[in-house]
Amino acid sequence: MTVSLEALQQHIDYNIWASRRLINAISGMSSEELTHDFKTADKTILGTLAHLYAAEKNWLARMKEGRAALQQRTSGDHQLEPLLDKWAETQNDWKVWINQLPPEAPNQLMEYLDLQGRQWAQPLWQIVLHVVNHATHHRGQISGFLRALGKTPPPLDYIAFVRERAV
Repeated sequence: MTVSLEALQQHIDYNIWASRRLINAISGMSSEELTHDFKTADKTILGTLAHLYAAEKNWLARMKEGRAALQQRTSGDHQLEPLLDKWAETQNDWKVWINQLPPEAPNQLMEYLDLQGRQWAQPLWQIVLHVVNHATHHRGQISGFLRALGKTPPPLDYIAFVRERAV
């Protein structure tokens, strides 16, 4: 299977759009709401956002350097504003990186180390789609958290992104 560079660029744009849309939906929430324990792996809305940020930072480091950034969570990752500032920088770095790739890049084999130091090699397109899919999963969790708190999450579907861009 092959995936075009244009398709990957659009998926990165979608990923950024959806995450920012969700972030806008949670702005103004109380500290209690952001740190409510939902008994999931990352426990809270803020914890899940920190996980998403760290994953995107690590995967980009793998794509650029062949190794994980070994992103250690800091106290700032559990404070909304510092986390969102760092995440916005990482999102911009993803856009810059994907937009400078040559057209044949999606099928290039990317060699990288995972967080346990194991060596892997996969086509770049598989990794980019994994990053987007991973984020979609966790945005879905946060959408569920919002509903449990009596709030309505924004539409985050890929088709909503495509339709919005077509207008």
